Amino acid sequence: MTAKNAFYAQSGGVTAVINASACGVIETARLHSVRLGKVYAGRNGIIGALTEDLIDTSRESDEAIAALRYTPSGAFGSCRYKLKSLEANKREYERLIEVFKAHDIGYFFYNGGGDSADTCYKISQLSETMGYPVQAIHVPKTVDNDLPITDCCPGFGSVAKYIATSTLEASFDVRSMAKTSTKIFVLEVMGRHAGWIAAAGGLVEDHGIPVMILFPEIELDQERFLAAVKQKVEQHGYCTIVVSEGAKYPDGRFLAEQGTRDAFGHAQLGGAAPVVANMIKDATGYKFHWAVADYLQRAARHLASKTDVEQAYAMGRAAVQFALEGHNAIMPTIKRVSQDPYRWEVGEAPLSEVANVEKFMPREFISEDGFGITPVCKEYLIPLIQGEDYPPFEKGLPKYVTLKNVAVEKRLPAFEI
Repeated sequence: MTAKNAFYAQSGGVTAVINASACGVIETARLHSVRLGKVYAGRNGIIGALTEDLIDTSRESDEAIAALRYTPSGAFGSCRYKLKSLEANKREYERLIEVFKAHDIGYFFYNGGGDSADTCYKISQLSETMGYPVQAIHVPKTVDNDLPITDCCPGFGSVAKYIATSTLEASFDVRSMAKTSTKIFVLEVMGRHAGWIAAAGGLVEDHGIPVMILFPEIELDQERFLAAVKQKVEQHGYCTIVVSEGAKYPDGRFLAEQGTRDAFGHAQLGGAAPVVANMIKDATGYKFHWAVADYLQRAARHLASKTDVEQAYAMGRAAVQFALEGHNAIMPTIKRVSQDPYRWEVGEAPLSEVANVEKFMPREFISEDGFGITPVCKEYLIPLIQGEDYPPFEKGLPKYVTLKNVAVEKRLPAFEI
């Protein structure tokens, strides 16, 4: 049987460990070259497939591919581009088939979150709807930790470790200045509809830090919140607040909504921290500082969770293995099989049950007052931030890899998106 080539692409917001999944895909594919030919990466995600802008990963050395495991962000470029339905945009699907045929591609690996799972699911249906056989496997990734079925999502553990660490360190700073200066520190973290990242800030409570969390799942009761902040400052001298970018008012408006939309049609967020900080200042007069973790939280490979790195790599490897076993329209998952000691294994989920489904924080993970996390949430989070997996350093800085990303020769006419 002639070996078919594979298409791999990264989608959505990148993470500290998405390249570890790429490493898992490419290294595993190279072990099965008799059945799986070259791995072509899409430059800037699915856009690379539509525009026939493919990268020949076989032109990279084994050492360079191995270095992806400890290099942050998306080595091949990512994008926010969601395919419409076949009925709404048949032109794009016909183009994908043309590109796949031109480059003998029979495997499709898409590394991303919920919207990417939807794209991957649509690609998996090409053989049925348009007569072209392609096995599509979704490789899970999202710092938001909101994919269903899987216990956690690669990318989340490292963000959680960064946010918990940053919250702890900044709180120590505020504590040292609280007598005569700053009494409030507000940290804004990612999380549009699910508060998993914000929840990680709650882990500092076990270090004696007075911390409060604003979750997307709990609408903001401003009066009750301000009273609780005041109480903590009176008791401890200071208070740290971790606010999710998706925190909402009772009427459903985001604290941070800017009135604009991203490429997926989602409300563009950013600015919850100053809103909360000024809200406290107006009510109490407390001096404050605020920060937005933004790209720092998802790019911080120097503080990655070892658990997260290992799981990200395993998802890439499993995707190739599942494809070679004949699977289609599935996503490898992480199954927690033991809490103490923490153990996990690879599972699988049908994309029909993953695409466009968000997993929110369970209510039992959020404290009764809505401003903290419960012991069961801590039990869930702590294993995911365990272990250090430092990159190599050179002259005081991490030594990350930049691939050559050699383009594959185009064989088709240009295509306008």
